[in-house]
Amino acid sequence: MKKAVVLLSGGLDSATVLAIARAAGYTCHALSFRYGQRHAAELVAARRIADALGAAEHRVFHIDLSLFGGSALTDASLQVPQQPGEGIPVTYVPARNTVFLSVALAWAETLSARDIFIGVNAVDYSGYPDCRPEFVAAFESLANLATKAGIEGERFRVHAPLIDLDKAEIIRRGVALTVDYTLTVSCYVATDSGQACGRCDACRFRAEGFRNAGIVDPTPYV
Repeated sequence: MKKAVVLLSGGLDSATVLAIARAAGYTCHALSFRYGQRHAAELVAARRIADALGAAEHRVFHIDLSLFGGSALTDASLQVPQQPGEGIPVTYVPARNTVFLSVALAWAETLSARDIFIGVNAVDYSGYPDCRPEFVAAFESLANLATKAGIEGERFRVHAPLIDLDKAEIIRRGVALTVDYTLTVSCYVATDSGQACGRCDACRFRAEGFRNAGIVDPTPYV
């Protein structure tokens, strides 16, 4: 079976992507990050999801992006917005997906895997620049320029199967693949037990997705 590294945050999108990669016949190596985020509930969720969806292994990489600050997800002095705003929100973490994909690329090369899966979405999202198709394509080009495997002709592919789907379509796709969304945590300010605030961007997109999909929202809200 082909190997793939799958970025697994513990949220709805990444759980769906893990199920998609598994259904496509990949042996999945799940990769999560403790990057200085405000809560660890999503990492607990990632472990549950990796186990439930049969990942070959699940590793948590530690890198403290809170050293730089600049985001409400890594700096407790900045407030997570509770209402939609203009422009790129303060929950954007500078270069986060670039960092995550770089680590995934390093692991993929050592595993002799040539496929990396990421759950970015450019439809129902907060406008982060590193969630766009152009970014994914650019990183794939970089991967094939910057690695021994790429130079030797073993091309890497960065898969973003959710990139053009709205949240309802993502949820329907996951349900068809038997993803248990009760295991996931999407909220930016979830409690330690995984309860969601119901007001941040992540919660609003998630709730609207379940509503539009005609599926009962299983999220435990505060």
